[in-house]
Amino acid sequence: MGFMDKVKAGVKSGAEQAATKAQEELERLQTKRDLGQAYADLGEKAFELADRGDLSHAELAGSVDKVRALKAQLAAIGTAEATTPAGGPPAS
Repeated sequence: MGFMDKVKAGVKSGAEQAATKAQEELERLQTKRDLGQAYADLGEKAFELADRGDLSHAELAGSVDKVRALKAQLAAIGTAEATTPAGGPPAS
């Protein structure tokens, strides 16, 4: 094997390793994203259960109250937006 063949083989090997690393990183990030979504889904379901009284635990109470408060705040903001003319001050 000549010098140039060795260089080409080395470059090819490096490119393959880089591609493998990139694929592994992509898979890691996708799995991390899926895990985050699974946690979000679980949290939403836990809130629904706690909100209707099917699930209770002292450690959940603060988070459930916070979600309720944020939902109320969001509803109030939505109500304010509905009564505000586009580009103008809130309606009186």
